[in-house]
Amino acid sequence: MSFSFSNAQEIIDDEKPQVEKPKDSVVNKTRIKADGVAAVVGDFILLESDLDREIEQLKAQGADLEGVTRCELFGSLLESKLYAHQAIQDSILVNELYIQGLVEQQIQGILAQTKGDMAGLLKFYKKDSEQALRDQMYEINKNGYLASEMQNKVTAEIEVTPEEVRQFFNSIPEDERPTFGTELKLAQIVIIPEVTEESKKATIEKLKGFKRDVEENGSSFTTKVLFYTDDSASKANGGKYTLNRKQPRMVKEFRDVAFSMQEGEISEPFETDFGYHIILLEKIRGQEYDVRHILLRPELTQDAIQKAKDEIDEVRAKIVDGTLTFAEAAREFSDEKETKYEGGQMTNPTTQDFNFELTRMDTELYTQIQDLKDGEISKVIQDEDRINSIKFKILTVTDRIDDHEADFAKDYLKIKALALQDKQVEAIAKWQKKTIVDTYIKINGEYRDCDFQSNWLKNQ
Repeated sequence: MSFSFSNAQEIIDDEKPQVEKPKDSVVNKTRIKADGVAAVVGDFILLESDLDREIEQLKAQGADLEGVTRCELFGSLLESKLYAHQAIQDSILVNELYIQGLVEQQIQGILAQTKGDMAGLLKFYKKDSEQALRDQMYEINKNGYLASEMQNKVTAEIEVTPEEVRQFFNSIPEDERPTFGTELKLAQIVIIPEVTEESKKATIEKLKGFKRDVEENGSSFTTKVLFYTDDSASKANGGKYTLNRKQPRMVKEFRDVAFSMQEGEISEPFETDFGYHIILLEKIRGQEYDVRHILLRPELTQDAIQKAKDEIDEVRAKIVDGTLTFAEAAREFSDEKETKYEGGQMTNPTTQDFNFELTRMDTELYTQIQDLKDGEISKVIQDEDRINSIKFKILTVTDRIDDHEADFAKDYLKIKALALQDKQVEAIAKWQKKTIVDTYIKINGEYRDCDFQSNWLKNQ
């Protein structure tokens, strides 16, 4: 939570800082009681209870805190406050709707695990009301968002050249070079049930009906979102998104319609990969457009679902009996554009190569391939994604690389990622060292005895 003070030294009763307070310290004429204040970092105060809550949350998440000292956790919180403070100084904007949606997801996720026990949730967080809990979670998420954006700003333009990658690799002693775990190359064929023209038309007519009801009868657009939209991410916010002309968000078709509208106008139904939409443009604020939308996905008929299932069964049979190779079948039959022309070869979204490290693989994907032998074809799997409520797929392992010590040629992309990470860490450390000097920081009580890695006490 952000506070302002006229004289930040009044918060802490021990020795006054020897360095004149920089201009970015907050200013307020209200004295704040020092009880429980463990530190001040620029605009922010850090309470004893903040550290206690952090420890409890880490334990609740199953984190292993053995060997982790209270001073180390305190130092981590100081870093977060420093990032958030500097983000405000640098006028980094907060995506309010994103934070609100994140809080909603977190609360609903916890309630799902506790069978809707809101009273227990409030007790754990020591809050008297749901709104007080939401306010606290909002502040925590907002500050985390600011800290993350500040780190991204510091490292955004950092790159590594091939020569820097080579030097980084050669600087690692041979007996300390990393070992990469077992990696698999995977391929898949996806068949998606086809939506009928009748279903598309019915969806469009339904959206047109919503538009007429709001425009002619004064019905609430937001209420219709809550009852009908298929966009679960925005449902809790009444379908609301804020778009910025300079910061592309949402797919192009959605942006094109939104930016062509006038305030108060409701669009005609239009199609994206996600389904059919109508948009209500609520407010234009310079480059920002506040919109609400309703998304409907056309219903799939049982005939279409069965036809897709029969098709992938037939494709699998042709591969198993040798009529087609997996790659040939993918190019001819797969409906997944991202993998179709690569013979079904899947790209790892984290590393952007074809290798999937077994121990870091997405849990759902791992369960689908864990028993597959090399070259074996999986059974038909029914799946879904953000765009398709039903799809069918088959998978195969096209290559396997066992545990091995890092090899510069074979593992160049992974080594490059490590070199980039090392360079980013150096940049952040340099930024942090300078920013600590330029920011008003006061450590209180027992934490003055901590052996911090960073110069929080400004005595170095």
